[in-house]
Amino acid sequence: MSESTNEPQLSFEQLNLRPELLQALQARGITSPSPIQAESIPHVLKGKDLIAQSQTGSGKTLAYLLPILQRLDPADKGLQAVVIAPTRELGMQILSEAEHYGDPLGIRSQALIGGAALSRQVEKLRLHPHLIVGTPGRVLELIKARKVKMHEVRTIVADEADQLISLGMIEDVKQILKSALRDRQLLFFSATITPEVQRIADRWMNEPVGVAMRPEQRTAGTIEHLYVRCDERDKLETLRRAFHALKPKAALVFVNEIEPIAELVAKLEFGAIPTAALYGDAPKQERTKVLSRFREGKVRLLVATDIAARGLDIKGITHVFHLDPASDADHYVHRVGRTGRMGEHGVSVAIITEREAFILRKFEEQLGIRIEPRSLAAGKLLELGHAKSGGRRAEPPAQPGTAASARGPVKEAALDTSAPAGKAKRTVKTSAAATPAASLRKPAKPGASPAATGGDTAPPRSSERPRERERARERDKKNKGAPKWLKAKQQQPQQAQPKQEQPNQEQPKGSDKT
Repeated sequence: MSESTNEPQLSFEQLNLRPELLQALQARGITSPSPIQAESIPHVLKGKDLIAQSQTGSGKTLAYLLPILQRLDPADKGLQAVVIAPTRELGMQILSEAEHYGDPLGIRSQALIGGAALSRQVEKLRLHPHLIVGTPGRVLELIKARKVKMHEVRTIVADEADQLISLGMIEDVKQILKSALRDRQLLFFSATITPEVQRIADRWMNEPVGVAMRPEQRTAGTIEHLYVRCDERDKLETLRRAFHALKPKAALVFVNEIEPIAELVAKLEFGAIPTAALYGDAPKQERTKVLSRFREGKVRLLVATDIAARGLDIKGITHVFHLDPASDADHYVHRVGRTGRMGEHGVSVAIITEREAFILRKFEEQLGIRIEPRSLAAGKLLELGHAKSGGRRAEPPAQPGTAASARGPVKEAALDTSAPAGKAKRTVKTSAAATPAASLRKPAKPGASPAATGGDTAPPRSSERPRERERARERDKKNKGAPKWLKAKQQQPQQAQPKQEQPNQEQPKGSDKT
């Protein structure tokens, strides 16, 4: 695979785009191409196979969409181009761009997204779209049903190719490639070019051209990387304080598991932060509603897992918070790529414990970035005076009336030397000022009841076991604030069949499949 050279950047006019496309770009306020667009568009216009790597948010969609639309023939009723996307949201975003730039050229575009009504999509195929944008499973389903004919397709695009592989969709992509002609144009666009992406490109492409925009810098240079240390139990409060300190217009919060999301959203809402959750397995209508409220500013904080937020391209996201550290450097790249898009400034804040600090140091080495330490004080996010690898900051001594001073009486231990040798007793002397009132009560008279002495009566035994009560409380906490469809989904397996222990089989955690 050959590598392209970084020549002086050209304008859209110098890239020989049609006047209709130039006018559509001007209507969006786009005056000059990004580096990935300037490098990729000439190769795509020439019909070459291409594998392109650039940071998330650098304009990869227009890098392939503009030249593809220019090459399509509006007079031909056959399907001429297919764009494959890993998620429904990314697919709909690509379709929106295709319609904006393709309508002036007379190009018809259609979405084939999984989760939508199949019958409606089949009905719209009768309008003979020139370009379709879809998820691999739905596109392959309609190919096998002979509703999508690939024999005239000239170009196939795999957008976010690394995600197509990591989400287990690559086998469907291979079947789609097999259904097309051998001389079709194949384009791979991705934020990270993994060995698996490279291997598939070598297998299916014909003399591909490689375009890499500063491959050593996998995150946008406009993103500020920060972290705050705290105890595990203080993470939620730290997130709340950081949000109020930074005052983001719109922000994402990433967690690694789906189970605590409902409780997290409920607590943030209680803290006067408009919050919503993005579940990967939520119905399409539910996800659309949540994203619509987020784009309109009715929700300022969106809590999601890595899978649920795959491919999100929402303008105006200024901050990304990591309540749990990313599982690896690639996931960190995709997380922070939700902000700082197209040259805009973005901020990434990781909330970590002392034990999790090594994860960020590993990301620094692998990604060539600097993640700066910060502390929260007086409602602001402040720089620390010591190195980021330093130890935990010393806590100030507790003042009278504070939580630390209210923990209990101060005790002085001493040895009772009046005891026989070898059997010295340890007695505890407690200051009278710190002695609880209960300990100053007079001794009970013989035969007096506990109530007469001011003592506590033993609570009656409950017929319900403590462990079961604790599980019920935890289940209620997690369900608090969850949408109705998720509550029903969590309760359905428990009602359908009793829980069985399988010692040799690990139970899967909460699924979050998109």
